[in-house]
Amino acid sequence: MDFAPEEEPKVEEFLRLLAEHERALSSYVHSLVPGTADAQDILQECRVVLWRQFAKFEAGTNFIAWARKIALHQILNYRRSQKRRPLAAVDQAFIESVAAEIDQRSGDLEQRAEALRHCLRKLPQPHLKAIAWRYYDACPIEEIADKTRRSEGAVYRLLSRIRQVLNDCVTRTMASQLP
Repeated sequence: MDFAPEEEPKVEEFLRLLAEHERALSSYVHSLVPGTADAQDILQECRVVLWRQFAKFEAGTNFIAWARKIALHQILNYRRSQKRRPLAAVDQAFIESVAAEIDQRSGDLEQRAEALRHCLRKLPQPHLKAIAWRYYDACPIEEIADKTRRSEGAVYRLLSRIRQVLNDCVTRTMASQLP
């Protein structure tokens, strides 16, 4: 498929956003559709509609929220077309309320993730390294102990203290963002 040169940035932006949010969109659809094959069909149709509607997407706004709205409409359309199937008896209002709950929790998770990023930036460099080794590089405790010249017990205690500091910081940050 060839695109005009002026369309290439639009195509690239769409593909970047879709790739960035593909997992969240897939989780969303799979959580609302009981059958894997049905969910995959809906996801495929959703990607097509997302592309067709991409010109209406406002750059800089929340892509996943926009994509979820389109996915919800695709799910509801699919359910209406499958009325004859026994599993399609799920009420539209129920699907919409579950979708709204997922949107709410997703927003909360995004806020918590942002708060965590903020709190991680506040950590002293040695603590940040220990967290990165353990949770990003999946280093075993023994390896971290070697790298930091601490006992394994001391590494466990250090990571526990860092997790507590991060948890307290995230809680404070989230509380300060309440209206």
